[in-house]
Amino acid sequence: MSLSTITALSPLDGRYAPKLAALRPIMSEHGYMHRRVQVEVAWFIALSDAGFAEFKPLTTGARAYLLGLIKNFSEADSAAIKEIEKTTNHDVKAVEYWIKSKFEARPELEKASEFVHFACTSEDINNTSHALQLRSGRDQVVLPGLDRIVLKLREMSHAFADVPMLSRTHGQTASPTTVGKEMANVVMRLQTACEKIASVKIMGKMNGAVGNYNAHLSAWPDFDWEAFSKKVIETPEPLGLGLTFQPYSIQIEPHDYMAELFDAVARANTILIDLSRDIWGYVSLGYFKQRLKAGEIGSSTMPHKVNPIDFENAEGNLGLANALLKHLSEKLPVSRWQRDLTDSTVLRNMGVALGYAALAYTSLLTGLNKLEINEEALAADLDASWEVLAEPIQTVMRRFGVQGAYEKLKEVTRGKTVTAEALHGLIQSLEIPQAEKDRLLAMTPGSYVGKAAELARRV
Repeated sequence: MSLSTITALSPLDGRYAPKLAALRPIMSEHGYMHRRVQVEVAWFIALSDAGFAEFKPLTTGARAYLLGLIKNFSEADSAAIKEIEKTTNHDVKAVEYWIKSKFEARPELEKASEFVHFACTSEDINNTSHALQLRSGRDQVVLPGLDRIVLKLREMSHAFADVPMLSRTHGQTASPTTVGKEMANVVMRLQTACEKIASVKIMGKMNGAVGNYNAHLSAWPDFDWEAFSKKVIETPEPLGLGLTFQPYSIQIEPHDYMAELFDAVARANTILIDLSRDIWGYVSLGYFKQRLKAGEIGSSTMPHKVNPIDFENAEGNLGLANALLKHLSEKLPVSRWQRDLTDSTVLRNMGVALGYAALAYTSLLTGLNKLEINEEALAADLDASWEVLAEPIQTVMRRFGVQGAYEKLKEVTRGKTVTAEALHGLIQSLEIPQAEKDRLLAMTPGSYVGKAAELARRV
């Protein structure tokens, strides 16, 4: 059976493949190969500039050629590396051999070929490659996906700032809010979550087999290898990697920053699960309608249905993403002694975790863009819930010292159908200033929204 979108085991590479085109070049094995070549080339060029008599600075032409290996790296190049790996049975060594094969017929590079992967352990290449993948995945896919949702929710916050809506604490009628204010709540939460994701320092180490520069110092004992390594890691691309230097490690970079990043993404995802469920509920209540698309079917037997499938899809995929992200953040910082390989296979699933998240962001945004406010349903719900005005009435009563204010309102409203007439009669009987009576009499469930509209416009 050939591999295709129909035969793929993962729906990310099957059913949903077209929706993940932006992530695939970054987080796939091809993306991993590409970053490994980038790291090896950056290290090689830096070594030529280190001042060693045995490795003179490369010519301008050689540098341009090497940087071209990165810029023009293709799927065919990845396939060629995989072919070499069939012999080496070692993926990083295959990258090294592929780079050396590109030196053929170039005397300057052939002469210096043994400086490819010089003094490096595989993890020097792998950890920095993973870091480059994660930085690109975060900056080019995850954060832009979340930013688009924030932008849409902010738009809804402002557009619906004045549209009153019945709150439902514990699923019961509660003090009204506005649709815009409820969207604004999510905007503020997501903005904070995005700031946390963006602030994680993406780290890398290049310090040898157990983090002590053993091999490096055996070749040049008097050279400052730590400073050199830091320079390669922190120098901006393309001559460096543009990462944050990790000074202490065992054979592997500790992966603590990865755990921090994955936890931060999971927090954002949890906020979106909360939003997806709330919107699903509001659609069920009729507060939102969903814009129809010609030809779509909601149910195979019930022709009337327009299901909130985008929010359900988002919720499901966010859950899958978080399950993987949680495992990654819990497992990756743990390594037996100076190295074990349990992290290696787990790390190959970073793209899967981020893939489910990216897929969910697309589904959620699609769903949000389909929503249409149903002000009639919102108004009808409010008009049937005059009991929510028990709160302001008893609060004003307490202001003027009316004894047992809370208990009196509880007696006439709790568990009962409350009408405007009944409340107005109660207000007229209160021993409070007439101006306050008039203010309470003018109040409706739809007008009792506090600062909701102002707060909605502020985001």
